[in-house]
Amino acid sequence: MPIDAWVREEVEIPEGVEVTIEGNLVKVKGPKGEVEREFKYPGVRIFEEDGKVVIFKEFPRRRDIAIARTFKAHIANMIRGVTEGFQYRLKVLYSHFPMTVKVQGDEVVIENFLGEKNPRKAKILPGVTVKVMGQEIIVESIDKEKAGQTAANIEQATRINKWDRRVFQDGIYIVEKAGKPIKF
Repeated sequence: MPIDAWVREEVEIPEGVEVTIEGNLVKVKGPKGEVEREFKYPGVRIFEEDGKVVIFKEFPRRRDIAIARTFKAHIANMIRGVTEGFQYRLKVLYSHFPMTVKVQGDEVVIENFLGEKNPRKAKILPGVTVKVMGQEIIVESIDKEKAGQTAANIEQATRINKWDRRVFQDGIYIVEKAGKPIKF
């Protein structure tokens, strides 16, 4: 079989991490917890071999190669999540009205944003912890997508419409994504 007749992507499984593959369902268990995800795409097979997770597709087209590499990235993120976890940092900024941010149950409540009487709320996804420390908000989870979506929910809750953004720069902004600082 010529080398171009298949695509094979591999992800190394570190010590202390257990990967279980049941059909399309991949479960990764590590010291911080367990994450599972279903990977479906016609003809793409995922299996474990020699301490590695292998994503395999015969006779791939360009899209099939992209899907295989996407699956590889997702599995690598799952492994990183159960070993290290993911952390997003947000900064609370205001110049006109001092706002207060607090966590109530599965929501982040932002009060007095731009002097509004009704509080704004952002949903916290299950498996994500949110800590408010003064002007900084820390979002942590072992699932990168849930941590990122929760951080985005908080940022979007303070989105300003119909006001000049150059003047009213109040809001909550993501300043660090999964350990990498954001360049403005």
